[in-house]
Amino acid sequence: MDRRNNTHVSDFILTGLTESEEIQLVLFTVFLMIYLISVLGNSGMILIIHLDLQLHTPMYFFLSHLSFLDLSYSTAITPKTLQNLLTSMKHISYISCFTQLYFLIFLGTTECFLLSSMAYDRYVAICNPLYYPVVMSKRLCCFLIFGSYLIGFTNSTINVFFISRLDFCDSNVIHHFFCDTSPILDLSCTDTRAVEIMILISAGSVLMVSLISISASYLSILATVLKITSTAGKRKSFSTCGSHLLGVTIFYGTMIFTYLKPRKSYTLGKDQVASVFYTIVIPMLNPLIYSLRNKEVKHALVRLMQKREGSRQLK
Repeated sequence: MDRRNNTHVSDFILTGLTESEEIQLVLFTVFLMIYLISVLGNSGMILIIHLDLQLHTPMYFFLSHLSFLDLSYSTAITPKTLQNLLTSMKHISYISCFTQLYFLIFLGTTECFLLSSMAYDRYVAICNPLYYPVVMSKRLCCFLIFGSYLIGFTNSTINVFFISRLDFCDSNVIHHFFCDTSPILDLSCTDTRAVEIMILISAGSVLMVSLISISASYLSILATVLKITSTAGKRKSFSTCGSHLLGVTIFYGTMIFTYLKPRKSYTLGKDQVASVFYTIVIPMLNPLIYSLRNKEVKHALVRLMQKREGSRQLK
């Protein structure tokens, strides 16, 4: 039988996080505040890095792209979630659902390899500081960024292509607040074992390859830092990568908990909490982590404010 005749679903219904109207109102207020902070924080980070010439370095080049990914990640999920929290009709079209899933996988995969690139940048800066300007050239930085986006695009295209070819003919109720792989697979009325294996291998490869790369960079950094005799030198070295290490720990912790496991072990409550954390909360945390713990960003913000105040006085 033709697949198109089997796929009767034209839209899906997102059940959300709760059926209680009171809790939905509270969640709407909290998520809206988090989203606004995320938009302002990530947009502000991109703007500061663009305007301040002293931040035109490889580390901040990568950081500006991280802010862009976090802003995009949050925007792909949060507005629809906010809309559903205020309405009783929680529909999402078939095309919109798979578009959301596409960007979710694309942005998540890209961020994994961007974090790997940032770890390599810190490795070169600490372990080979004399060669840093030569090794971390503009050409290499652009290559690493392009490679991250290309891997994200390829992984997302393959995953969404195979998931979209499944038949959905029983239920259209997604027990989640956005279109994610496991809840969508639960709706299929065909055998999903091959697709599940493909997704598990894909997610495992992305997470493990990028995580091994990050671990190798930080093990080399640790070995180098331990050879430094002065306490001040060790503190300075750790401070340059402390923010990145914290961001990596939070991001990979939630991603591994959510995706690197069989679909049968999916639990609605725990996985939804983890999903809220990495889709809504983490995009807000990253600009705070990288700005509040970073003196260069603070100084750049002060310089921009002083420059703006000086321009006003001249007028």
